[in-house]
Amino acid sequence: MRDTYILLGFVALFAAVNIGLVASGTLAADWTGLGIIVAAGMTLALYSFLYKDNPLFKFAEHVFVGVAAAYVFGQYWYPTLYGELVAEWTDPREGETPDWWLLMPTVIGLLMLTRFSLRLGWLSRYAFAFFVGLSAGLTIPRYISSFILAQVEPTLQPLTWSWEGLNLLIVLVGIVGVLVYFFFSVEHTGTAGHISKVGIWFLMVSFGASFGYTIMARVSLLIGRATFLLEDWLHLM
Repeated sequence: MRDTYILLGFVALFAAVNIGLVASGTLAADWTGLGIIVAAGMTLALYSFLYKDNPLFKFAEHVFVGVAAAYVFGQYWYPTLYGELVAEWTDPREGETPDWWLLMPTVIGLLMLTRFSLRLGWLSRYAFAFFVGLSAGLTIPRYISSFILAQVEPTLQPLTWSWEGLNLLIVLVGIVGVLVYFFFSVEHTGTAGHISKVGIWFLMVSFGASFGYTIMARVSLLIGRATFLLEDWLHLM
Protein backbone atom coordinates (compact mmCIF):
# COMPACT_ATOMS: atom_id res chain seq x y z
CA MET A 1 0.00 0.00 0.00
CA ARG A 2 2.87 2.35 0.81
CA ASP A 3 4.40 1.82 -2.64
CA THR A 4 1.03 2.55 -4.25
CA TYR A 5 0.77 5.88 -2.43
CA ILE A 6 4.33 6.77 -3.42
CA LEU A 7 3.58 5.87 -7.06
CA LEU A 8 0.39 7.95 -7.13
CA GLY A 9 2.15 10.85 -5.41
CA PHE A 10 4.96 10.76 -7.96
CA VAL A 11 2.50 10.78 -10.87
CA ALA A 12 0.49 13.62 -9.30
CA LEU A 13 3.64 15.68 -8.65
CA PHE A 14 4.86 15.11 -12.21
CA ALA A 15 1.47 16.17 -13.62
CA ALA A 16 1.37 19.27 -11.40
CA VAL A 17 4.89 20.33 -12.44
CA ASN A 18 4.04 19.96 -16.13
CA ILE A 19 0.79 21.89 -15.76
CA GLY A 20 2.70 24.66 -14.07
CA LEU A 21 5.40 24.71 -16.76
CA VAL A 22 2.83 24.87 -19.55
CA ALA A 23 0.70 27.48 -17.76
CA SER A 24 3.70 29.72 -17.15
CA GLY A 25 4.84 29.46 -20.75
CA THR A 26 8.08 27.67 -19.86
CA LEU A 27 7.00 24.74 -22.03
CA ALA A 28 5.17 25.35 -25.28
CA ALA A 29 1.71 23.82 -25.59
CA ASP A 30 2.55 22.06 -28.84
CA TRP A 31 3.96 18.74 -30.05
CA THR A 32 7.50 19.81 -29.12
CA GLY A 33 6.46 20.52 -25.56
CA LEU A 34 4.54 17.25 -25.40
CA GLY A 35 7.63 15.39 -26.61
CA ILE A 36 9.74 17.00 -23.87
CA ILE A 37 7.17 16.04 -21.23
CA VAL A 38 7.03 12.43 -22.45
CA ALA A 39 10.83 12.21 -22.58
CA ALA A 40 11.12 13.62 -19.06
CA GLY A 41 8.48 11.21 -17.77
CA MET A 42 10.21 8.23 -19.35
CA THR A 43 13.57 9.32 -17.93
CA LEU A 44 12.18 9.71 -14.41
CA ALA A 45 10.31 6.40 -14.73
CA LEU A 46 13.56 4.62 -15.59
CA TYR A 47 15.38 6.35 -12.74
CA SER A 48 12.64 5.19 -10.36
CA PHE A 49 14.32 1.78 -10.42
CA LEU A 50 16.89 3.30 -8.05
CA TYR A 51 14.13 3.15 -5.41
CA LYS A 52 12.91 -0.33 -6.29
CA ASP A 53 11.28 -2.27 -9.11
CA ASN A 54 7.89 -0.70 -9.78
CA PRO A 55 5.16 -0.51 -12.46
CA LEU A 56 6.46 2.83 -13.80
CA PHE A 57 9.87 1.37 -14.51
CA LYS A 58 8.37 -1.73 -16.12
CA PHE A 59 6.13 0.41 -18.32
CA ALA A 60 9.02 2.60 -19.49
CA GLU A 61 11.20 -0.47 -20.04
CA HIS A 62 8.55 -2.17 -22.18
CA VAL A 63 8.01 1.01 -24.20
CA PHE A 64 11.71 1.42 -24.93
CA VAL A 65 12.13 -2.24 -25.88
CA GLY A 66 9.06 -2.12 -28.12
CA VAL A 67 10.11 1.10 -29.84
CA ALA A 68 13.65 -0.20 -30.33
CA ALA A 69 12.36 -3.48 -31.79
CA ALA A 70 10.01 -1.63 -34.15
CA TYR A 71 12.80 0.74 -35.23
CA VAL A 72 15.24 -2.11 -35.89
CA PHE A 73 12.60 -4.02 -37.85
CA GLY A 74 11.88 -0.92 -39.94
CA GLN A 75 15.58 -0.45 -40.63
CA TYR A 76 15.87 -4.07 -41.76
CA TRP A 77 12.64 -4.09 -43.75
CA TYR A 78 12.80 -0.94 -45.88
CA PRO A 79 16.49 -0.69 -46.86
CA THR A 80 17.26 -4.43 -46.94
CA LEU A 81 14.31 -6.81 -47.25
CA TYR A 82 12.04 -4.56 -49.28
CA GLY A 83 14.61 -2.29 -50.90
CA GLU A 84 17.04 -4.98 -52.06
CA LEU A 85 14.76 -8.01 -52.49
CA VAL A 86 11.08 -7.22 -52.97
CA ALA A 87 11.56 -4.01 -54.98
CA GLU A 88 14.31 -5.67 -57.03
CA TRP A 89 11.78 -8.12 -58.47
CA THR A 90 8.48 -6.25 -58.29
CA ASP A 91 9.63 -2.75 -59.26
CA PRO A 92 12.96 -2.92 -61.14
CA ARG A 93 14.54 0.26 -62.40
CA GLU A 94 14.17 1.17 -66.05
CA GLY A 95 16.71 -0.62 -68.20
CA GLU A 96 17.85 -2.93 -65.38
CA THR A 97 17.17 -6.62 -64.84
CA PRO A 98 16.77 -8.31 -61.44
CA ASP A 99 19.99 -9.46 -59.84
CA TRP A 100 19.81 -13.25 -59.64
CA TRP A 101 22.66 -13.37 -57.14
CA LEU A 102 20.29 -11.95 -54.51
CA LEU A 103 18.49 -15.29 -54.46
CA MET A 104 21.42 -16.89 -52.62
CA PRO A 105 21.27 -14.74 -49.45
CA THR A 106 17.48 -14.88 -49.63
CA VAL A 107 17.52 -18.68 -49.56
CA ILE A 108 20.04 -18.70 -46.71
CA GLY A 109 17.86 -16.30 -44.74
CA LEU A 110 14.78 -18.46 -45.34
CA LEU A 111 16.70 -21.53 -44.20
CA MET A 112 17.25 -19.80 -40.85
CA LEU A 113 13.49 -19.53 -40.41
CA THR A 114 13.19 -23.31 -40.64
CA ARG A 115 14.52 -23.33 -37.08
CA PHE A 116 10.93 -22.88 -35.95
CA SER A 117 9.90 -26.15 -37.62
CA LEU A 118 10.28 -29.50 -35.89
CA ARG A 119 10.59 -31.40 -39.16
CA LEU A 120 12.74 -28.95 -41.15
CA GLY A 121 14.76 -27.45 -38.32
CA TRP A 122 17.89 -29.31 -39.41
CA LEU A 123 18.07 -27.15 -42.56
CA SER A 124 18.85 -24.08 -40.46
CA ARG A 125 22.19 -25.65 -39.52
CA TYR A 126 23.54 -25.03 -43.01
CA ALA A 127 22.61 -21.34 -42.85
CA PHE A 128 24.08 -20.88 -39.37
CA ALA A 129 27.24 -22.76 -40.34
CA PHE A 130 27.66 -20.49 -43.37
CA PHE A 131 27.25 -17.28 -41.37
CA VAL A 132 29.48 -18.46 -38.52
CA GLY A 133 32.21 -19.45 -40.98
CA LEU A 134 31.85 -16.20 -42.92
CA SER A 135 31.92 -14.11 -39.74
CA ALA A 136 34.97 -15.95 -38.46
CA GLY A 137 36.76 -15.48 -41.77
CA LEU A 138 36.06 -11.74 -41.74
CA THR A 139 36.67 -11.15 -38.03
CA ILE A 140 39.78 -13.20 -37.27
CA PRO A 141 42.11 -11.30 -39.65
CA ARG A 142 40.92 -7.97 -38.21
CA TYR A 143 41.52 -9.15 -34.66
CA ILE A 144 44.96 -10.51 -35.53
CA SER A 145 45.88 -7.22 -37.17
CA SER A 146 44.45 -5.04 -34.39
CA PHE A 147 45.31 -6.97 -31.22
CA ILE A 148 48.27 -9.22 -32.07
CA LEU A 149 50.32 -7.59 -34.82
CA ALA A 150 49.72 -4.13 -33.36
CA GLN A 151 51.18 -5.38 -30.05
CA VAL A 152 54.11 -7.15 -31.69
CA GLU A 153 55.12 -4.12 -33.76
CA PRO A 154 56.26 -1.91 -30.79
CA THR A 155 58.42 -4.77 -29.44
CA LEU A 156 60.40 -4.81 -32.71
CA GLN A 157 61.21 -1.11 -32.75
CA PRO A 158 64.62 0.06 -31.43
CA LEU A 159 64.77 1.56 -27.94
CA THR A 160 66.02 5.11 -27.62
CA TRP A 161 66.79 7.54 -24.78
CA SER A 162 63.55 9.45 -25.17
CA TRP A 163 59.97 9.42 -23.96
CA GLU A 164 59.03 7.34 -26.99
CA GLY A 165 61.73 4.84 -26.11
CA LEU A 166 60.42 4.70 -22.53
CA ASN A 167 56.91 4.00 -23.82
CA LEU A 168 58.26 1.21 -26.03
CA LEU A 169 60.12 -0.28 -23.06
CA ILE A 170 56.96 -0.25 -20.91
CA VAL A 171 55.00 -1.94 -23.71
CA LEU A 172 57.73 -4.56 -24.11
CA VAL A 173 57.86 -5.31 -20.38
CA GLY A 174 54.07 -5.53 -20.21
CA ILE A 175 53.76 -7.90 -23.16
CA VAL A 176 56.52 -10.20 -21.86
CA GLY A 177 55.03 -10.21 -18.36
CA VAL A 178 51.50 -11.00 -19.53
CA LEU A 179 52.73 -13.74 -21.88
CA VAL A 180 54.71 -15.37 -19.07
CA TYR A 181 51.70 -15.14 -16.75
CA PHE A 182 49.55 -17.07 -19.25
CA PHE A 183 52.32 -19.58 -20.05
CA PHE A 184 51.08 -22.39 -17.80
CA SER A 185 53.57 -25.00 -19.01
CA VAL A 186 56.20 -23.49 -16.70
CA GLU A 187 55.75 -23.27 -12.93
CA HIS A 188 55.52 -19.64 -11.83
CA THR A 189 58.44 -19.73 -9.39
CA GLY A 190 61.76 -17.95 -9.34
CA THR A 191 62.38 -15.67 -12.30
CA ALA A 192 59.21 -16.79 -14.08
CA GLY A 193 57.23 -16.02 -10.95
CA HIS A 194 58.60 -12.47 -10.69
CA ILE A 195 57.92 -11.82 -14.38
CA SER A 196 54.37 -13.18 -14.07
CA LYS A 197 53.75 -10.82 -11.14
CA VAL A 198 54.71 -7.94 -13.42
CA GLY A 199 52.18 -9.31 -15.93
CA ILE A 200 49.53 -9.35 -13.20
CA TRP A 201 50.17 -5.65 -12.51
CA PHE A 202 49.78 -4.80 -16.17
CA LEU A 203 46.57 -6.85 -16.38
CA MET A 204 45.11 -5.10 -13.34
CA VAL A 205 45.97 -1.68 -14.76
CA SER A 206 44.41 -2.66 -18.09
CA PHE A 207 41.23 -3.99 -16.47
CA GLY A 208 41.00 -0.94 -14.22
CA ALA A 209 41.38 1.44 -17.17
CA SER A 210 38.70 -0.45 -19.12
CA PHE A 211 36.37 -0.39 -16.11
CA GLY A 212 37.01 3.32 -15.58
CA TYR A 213 36.33 4.04 -19.24
CA THR A 214 33.04 2.11 -19.01
CA ILE A 215 32.01 3.99 -15.86
CA MET A 216 32.84 7.36 -17.44
CA ALA A 217 30.77 6.44 -20.50
CA ARG A 218 27.79 5.64 -18.26
CA VAL A 219 28.33 8.79 -16.22
CA SER A 220 28.36 10.87 -19.42
CA LEU A 221 24.94 9.41 -20.28
CA LEU A 222 23.73 10.27 -16.77
CA ILE A 223 25.01 13.84 -17.15
CA GLY A 224 23.25 14.13 -20.50
CA ARG A 225 19.91 13.03 -19.09
CA ALA A 226 20.30 15.24 -16.00
CA THR A 227 21.10 18.20 -18.26
CA PHE A 228 17.99 17.43 -20.31
CA LEU A 229 15.80 17.39 -17.20
CA LEU A 230 17.23 20.61 -15.75
CA GLU A 231 17.61 22.58 -18.97
CA ASP A 232 15.13 21.38 -21.60
CA TRP A 233 12.33 20.36 -19.21
CA LEU A 234 12.55 22.54 -16.09
CA HIS A 235 14.60 25.36 -17.67
CA LEU A 236 16.68 25.76 -14.50
CA MET A 237 19.98 26.10 -16.37
